[in-house]
Amino acid sequence: NRDVFGVSDHFSVHINGFNDGQQDFRFFVSAAGVQMDCLATEDYEDFTWDAIWDSEVTLTEFGWVVEMKIPYAALRFSKADKQTWGLNFMREIKRDVQKYTWNRIDTKIGAVIPQAGILEGIENIETPTRLFLIPYSSAYYQQSDIGSDTTLKAGLDIKYGINDSFTLDAILVPDFGQTKFDNAILNLLPFEQQLAENRPFFTEGTDLFSKGGLFYSRRIGGAPSSEPVTQQNEEITDYPSTVNLLNAIKISGRTEKGLGIGFLNAVTERTKATILNNDTGKVRKEVIEPLTNYNMLVLDQRFNQNSSVSFVNANTTRNGSFRDANASALLFDLNTKANTYNLYGDFKFSHINTTKDYNGYKTSLNFEKTSGRYRYLFSGKYLSENYDINDLGIIFYTNYHAALASASYRILNPTKIFNTLKIEQELNLELQNTTGKTQEAWYKTVVKATSLNNDYFELGFVVSPLETFDFYEPREYGRYVYIPKRIASYFGFELNRNNALTFDMTPSFTKYDEKGRFNYGIYASPKYRFNDKLSLAYALEYTKMKNDRGWVDFDNAGVVFTERNREILQNDLTGKYSLNNKMTINLTARYYWSYSKTHDFFTLQNNGYLRPNSNYTLNKDRNFNSWNFDLSYSWWFAPGSEVSILYRNYGLQRASVVEKDLSKNLKNIFNSDLTNVLSVSIRYFIDYNSVKNKF
Repeated sequence: NRDVFGVSDHFSVHINGFNDGQQDFRFFVSAAGVQMDCLATEDYEDFTWDAIWDSEVTLTEFGWVVEMKIPYAALRFSKADKQTWGLNFMREIKRDVQKYTWNRIDTKIGAVIPQAGILEGIENIETPTRLFLIPYSSAYYQQSDIGSDTTLKAGLDIKYGINDSFTLDAILVPDFGQTKFDNAILNLLPFEQQLAENRPFFTEGTDLFSKGGLFYSRRIGGAPSSEPVTQQNEEITDYPSTVNLLNAIKISGRTEKGLGIGFLNAVTERTKATILNNDTGKVRKEVIEPLTNYNMLVLDQRFNQNSSVSFVNANTTRNGSFRDANASALLFDLNTKANTYNLYGDFKFSHINTTKDYNGYKTSLNFEKTSGRYRYLFSGKYLSENYDINDLGIIFYTNYHAALASASYRILNPTKIFNTLKIEQELNLELQNTTGKTQEAWYKTVVKATSLNNDYFELGFVVSPLETFDFYEPREYGRYVYIPKRIASYFGFELNRNNALTFDMTPSFTKYDEKGRFNYGIYASPKYRFNDKLSLAYALEYTKMKNDRGWVDFDNAGVVFTERNREILQNDLTGKYSLNNKMTINLTARYYWSYSKTHDFFTLQNNGYLRPNSNYTLNKDRNFNSWNFDLSYSWWFAPGSEVSILYRNYGLQRASVVEKDLSKNLKNIFNSDLTNVLSVSIRYFIDYNSVKNKF
């Protein structure tokens, strides 16, 4: 698949059109002729960014040859008559797990981009018009026990180069019907489940919008923000789980002087719930999410090749009397000229309009040594009680201050025993602001190593020597519950990924300073590559929690906790058959089962400790099954153009009676109301320049 590396050798070209040491445009080609491309900063490589460029590969008796043609339209550069670009080439030999660069990269230095070579001699470039139209059409057939339905959709994506530096992306009549399914879980935590973003518009080229951590794109088109008010004789018969996205645009780019500007705007439609009056039979509708506008603005000024200051603003405006919110952040990231030390931090401010003086802030300061064998980090942060970015961002814990110190040792070149070795030590302490009680306190050691055979090993050990307190599990403001002292450890290994048969496994264990309370788990995943075209991988993840404790309800005595046993089992099967380097068949299947079996109840006391509650008798057992199956065919029949056929089968089952027999759980989920969807989608990439030249 495009942007998936696998185990092939690769060759890449890294181009920095401004030669500012800040951002590369990277273009990769595998020995199989598959393209990968990304926008790269020192923080990460964004492979969701896709450009249109050409490449061909030829295999020979002595190796392989690649030819690449990268148009100016795929790059960003200054308006100067004489250009000076940053440039590097990289060859990766997978069997040796080695990377070779044309311009030397000093491994003692953490920053890579400023170590590029120089390309001169490009003069008088005439930048072509960057206008790309991507019309699409899709058809869906859905069938379940309720009935069947057919849906036809059509829409258009637009990419327009406003100038040499900035690009406008717009999505009209969005269609996300073929995006990857969400991994449903039995969530007993006091927080919502954080979901991965799979919609292309919100994953492509969003590196600027990720700055400051104020943007959680699943808010846009996610769950409604309110619930309807009902009377005793009423019930909700239809509550939409998501809100429809009407349109979205984003503008992003960077000026010749290093100023990055990102602007994103999205609008979601008014959404209503249906409410039935059981006495009269009348049905009414109530708005649970009004017409809503989401807006992001990012200004990121880079200087001295490796430093930056940024301003980020996230705004959510809901029509009418619903909740509006705004969050802003000032960020700085300062590196020494030699990229040996780093000072970075932030100040963030949030405002909510529903409550008077509902303002909050967060600030942090970090100092890090980023070069050499020995490195260290000192970090401190403070979050106020009302710091809330959850309208367009996501945050779980606030109202605390924390300090962290870490130190690490690594080898910079292979030894007689290891190809790589890194030892990390961390100390962390978090104190809740209002009470001064300890929220987190731990010491951690992690050892990571790669053998001469390129097998990977990781050992972790975490000890929490202090009794801590959870201020969210009680689900009642101002209350908290104690968490015993504990130790945890894990050991993971992964055999050389270049082997036809590879295997990785990670067992883990946590023991609490409380009688009979412990957790253990294992992750195991074999993968077999039958040949250059076919591979299959299976992953098993199992967790057992013995005498786990958590909130279940409220009663006349107050907050009710339970002691329970829990098991979580997840099975994933993935397969790929590559017909050629532009055509693949992909399989993704997931079965998830989890239960919670209660056996004792407690009442939470004001001091955070639990006392037995023999009066509570309600059933709080939970049994949860989830099944997803995707089988897809993808053909990139032209640059940027794709035909995709997807068959999807899924179901979900909840029960209040625990069933510990796995075979019966499988039978229950497959006997439930499974939904079948068959969809066909065609996207065609139109380059204005190509059309203009033809006419």
